[in-house]
Parts: sequence; structure tokens; C-alpha cells
Amino acid sequence: MTELLLLVQAAADTTGAYGHFPLIGARAAVWIAAEVHLMFAAFVLGVPMFAVITELIGIVGKDPKYDKLSKEFTRLLVFAYSATALWGAVLVFFLTTLYPRFWGHLTQIFGLSMWIYVGLFFAESFTLYLYYYGWDRWNAGRSKWFHWSLGVLLNVWGTIVMFIANGWLTYMMSPPEGATAQGLPPEVTMWGAIANATWMPINIHRLLGNAVFGGTVAAAYAAYRFLASKTPEERAHYDWMGYVGNFIAISVFIVLPFAGYWLGREIYAYDQSMGITMMGGFMSWLWVVQAVLIGVLFLAANYYLWIGMQRIPGAERFTPYTKWMLLVLVVCWIVWATPHTLIVTREEQAAMGGQFHPFLDVLGVMSAKNTAVNLMILTTFLSFLLYRRGNKRLTVEWARQGTMVQGAMFVIAAVVVVFFGIYGYFVPDTVRIGFSVYQVLSVLACIVGVTVVDLFLTRGAESKGEIRWGQMPERSQYALFILAVTFTWLMGLMGFARSGIRQHWHVWQVLPDTSPYASTPALGYAANMISLCVIVFLGLVAFIFWLGGLAERAFSKEQPAPGLSPQPAMGD
Repeated sequence: MTELLLLVQAAADTTGAYGHFPLIGARAAVWIAAEVHLMFAAFVLGVPMFAVITELIGIVGKDPKYDKLSKEFTRLLVFAYSATALWGAVLVFFLTTLYPRFWGHLTQIFGLSMWIYVGLFFAESFTLYLYYYGWDRWNAGRSKWFHWSLGVLLNVWGTIVMFIANGWLTYMMSPPEGATAQGLPPEVTMWGAIANATWMPINIHRLLGNAVFGGTVAAAYAAYRFLASKTPEERAHYDWMGYVGNFIAISVFIVLPFAGYWLGREIYAYDQSMGITMMGGFMSWLWVVQAVLIGVLFLAANYYLWIGMQRIPGAERFTPYTKWMLLVLVVCWIVWATPHTLIVTREEQAAMGGQFHPFLDVLGVMSAKNTAVNLMILTTFLSFLLYRRGNKRLTVEWARQGTMVQGAMFVIAAVVVVFFGIYGYFVPDTVRIGFSVYQVLSVLACIVGVTVVDLFLTRGAESKGEIRWGQMPERSQYALFILAVTFTWLMGLMGFARSGIRQHWHVWQVLPDTSPYASTPALGYAANMISLCVIVFLGLVAFIFWLGGLAERAFSKEQPAPGLSPQPAMGD
């Protein structure tokens, strides 16, 4: 009854509440502006993370090739930052003119934080310009540490800006108790509205997602430059750059699903109806699409690593294992993408003998899907481990025992994941949900434990030969393009899932949407809109790649980074 009264009251007060955008409508216009802006924002937040990490490696290891890599990452950032600001301005203009009532509600609550947001945006801009244009000036001695601290400060500003904006968007999904269309009650402060139930899960999820996104786009840039290279030295440099971007992106991607679990759990805890709508309602098929896309990411990432082993002397000894790893990935992908129910006719349902197909009823539930995704994560981590071991000959006395311990860790983690996956079929739903925590913890423990042991195992290891950078088939670079495109599309899809569960509410159970676009669009329409946003974003990114190449040819006289000259093939 309360919801009905709110809708009636809002319907009586819609004069001037919404604007009109020609041809595509107000919602589509805001959707495109917001999506493209957030994609650029993710890029300009993710790239500084890589720049600071690689610059630090160069300073500590006194290796100039990492400094050059960091600067090249940052060069992309300078161009992308302008695009982020422009699309942000377009978004604000659309919101104020097309949804003035909704925007007025947000400014009434978050007005002070918006001023802080703008101030930090200027601070971030000035820090970026100092960081990039002062690169050569502060490139030696103690000044290098000052320059690196600017990069750290750039990441701090960007993270705070993201956290503030996340407070606005999560308020729309999980407003604090007592909030009304007229604002917040006296006992709830602006900070209470920002630090709502889903704020911190979104912060962590987007922080990790931005790191993955920045890495995939940077790796795609390296692939583009690799394919356009004219000399073996250039191919070697961009081959290495693509590997670094891909390595960082996939390393973070491995732990990204765990942040997603936390976010989903908090949504259910805040309001079960939103969780049911997201996972078991009209959005359930969206997760089948998501599973297909994430499967593509896992396969492309592993394929790139397996192809990369061809340029590592000694890695051929691991090649026979890749076919079994591929089998695990494909089987788990099939399980993960299996829907619980099918859209069928009455005759088809009768032929199946009921609502559920015998196979779908078993494989379409979360016990099977959680098991599948955790096994895919373990398999991908194993690919990284084999890649890392490719050209190393272990010299420690306990090498055999250490390797057996690592193998035991993988086996134990896999057994725990499969055990709780099967046991989940025999317990109530409330108990089964908790099993996913045990599966996640076993996988994380395996990753941490194996990594620690490997650091000691490879200490003092002998090299079987230098990596032959640049000697990669061109098809390997298209895997990096696939990763960038797929993850970009996946970001848009997950943004739709988060926003769509609010249905006909601007702010859940607080401010209803009484515009002509109040209902959540169908998945087909959403897929078309997301695809359009991805095309617009990637088209602009391609333009930025082209500008980056022009800037390098016009202003940079640097030679290829030392240590990256292509090595002769074995036997040459």
C-alpha cells in the first residue's frame, strides 16, 4: 500500500520532472553518456595503478625498460583523461535537463560531496600533468622517488573520487533507512547516505574491475603497436608490454569473482526481493550471457599464455599438459553457462517430462556453477605457474619436495571445491550459500600458499635461456583484443544488472520513476544498448591509440628499452 501511495503521489507531480531527447529518448541518451563516461573513468583509474607499480619495479631493480613502460602507459592516460571529463560533462548536462527532479534529489543530499568531488578532480588533473610532463625532469636520483610519489598521489585522488561517486550510485540501490523523496531524516547524515549497505562491496568490486579493465586496454594497445611494428626491436618491446598488461589484468581478474560474491550477498541482505530479481527473476538469463563472456575471458587468457610458452626456452616440457587444462576449462565453461530453466512451449515441456530438463536441473544450480568457476580459477593460476617456471631450472635441494607440496595444495583445493559443490545438493538453500565461502577460501589459500612456496623454490634458479620477446605469432595478439572487447562488454552488462534490479525506482523504495521509461528494459534491448556503448568507447580508444602513436613519433626520440632486443631462436 505504501508503494502504491508513493507512485500515485509521484504521478501527480510529474510536470517538469522529465525532459525529452529526440529519436532515442531520455533514458537511452543518459545510458550512453553514463556508460561511456564510466568506461573511460575505469581506464583512467586502472592505468595509474600499472604505471606506479611498473615504475617502482624499475626504480628498485634499476631497470630502465620498466620506466619506459610506465611512461608509455601514462601517455595513454593523458589523452583518455580529456575524454573522461568531456563525457562526464555530457552526463551531468543530460541528467540536469532530462531528469531534473531526480538530479535535484541527489544534489539535495550529496551537494557538499559534489563540491569535494569537483575539487579533487582538479587536484587529480594537476597531479597527472605534473606526473607525466615532469617525467624527464625528475628521472634520476632522489628526484625519481619524488616523481613516483606523484604517481601514488594520483592514485589516491582517483580512488577517493571513485569512492565518492560510488556513494551516489549505491544510494540509489540501497538508501539508508528513513530516506524519503524529500531527503534524509535529521538523524541520517550525508556520510550515512554515502556509506550505505552496498557502498564498500561496490568500492572493492570496481577497484579490482578497473585494474583488470585498464590492463586489458593497455595490453590491447600493445597488441596494436605489435602488429604495426616495423622492426624486431619494436615487436620485442610491445610483445613484452602486452605480456605485462595481460599478466596484471588476469592476476586481478582471478580474485574479482570473490568481490562479486560479496556484493551479491550484501544485496540479498539489504533486500531479498532485489536479490531474487537479480538471480532468479527476469534477469536470470543475463547470468547465462555473463557466464559465456567470462568463459571467453578465461579461454583467451590461457590461450595467450600457452602460445607465449613458445618463446620461452624449456617451456615446451609443459606443452603436453595444456590439452588437459583446456579440457577442464571447456567442461567447466559448459557447466557455468548452463541455464536452470529453458524457455519452451507446452509440448516441449511435456516431452521433457516437467519444467526442468534432467541435465539442466542438475547443472543449472549454483552448487555446480560455483564449483565450475573455482576450478577455472585454479586452472588459470596453474597456467601462470607453468609460464613462470618455463625457462627455470630449480637448484634448491628440496625442489622435488617443494613441487610435490605445490601439487598437493592444488589437489586439496580442488577436492574441497568439488566436495562442497556435491554436498550442496543435499542441504537447504541457506546452508548451500555458505558453502561458497569455503570454496573461495580454499582457492585463495591455494593461490597464496603456492605463490609463497614458488618464490622460495625459484630462488637462485638457473635459466634455460632468454625469453625470445617478439617471436609471437600474430594470432596471439588478437587474444589480447578479445580480452579487451569482452571485458568492456562485460562491464556494461554488469552495470545493467546493478541498475536494472531497481526496476521502476530511481532510488529504491524512495523515489519512483514515473517517466515513460520506468520499467527495466528487456535483455535484448539492453544488449543492443551495451553493444552500442562498447562500439563508441572502443572507437574512441582506437583514436587515442592512433594519437599515442603520433605523439611518440613526433616527440619521443628514445631508443628501444635495453634488455628487450629479440633473442635468436633456438638452434639459430
